Amino acid sequence: MSEPHVTLDPSGLDPVQQKLRGPLEDQLTSALQAATDRVRASYAGEPVEEVCRRLLDETRAGLHPDIAAGFNPDMDEFCRVAVAIVRGEVA
Repeated sequence: MSEPHVTLDPSGLDPVQQKLRGPLEDQLTSALQAATDRVRASYAGEPVEEVCRRLLDETRAGLHPDIAAGFNPDMDEFCRVAVAIVRGEVA
């Protein structure tokens, strides 16, 4: 699996968010990648559901509180990253 990346759906963004889309995607992606590294490094056989929850918690912890509060990722996609961690597919 390649590095996880966050892409925002432009149809769900207000005009201000649309103007900030690029920097916001960069910040979310950076937080997700850092969270992926931390969760992968500490993975000890937990089930996918727990890894997915930890990944979300760690990602939100790496964001400004206002951004974290509004971060509602597609959990199916988010859990795909967790599955890759469990399978050892994330470098």
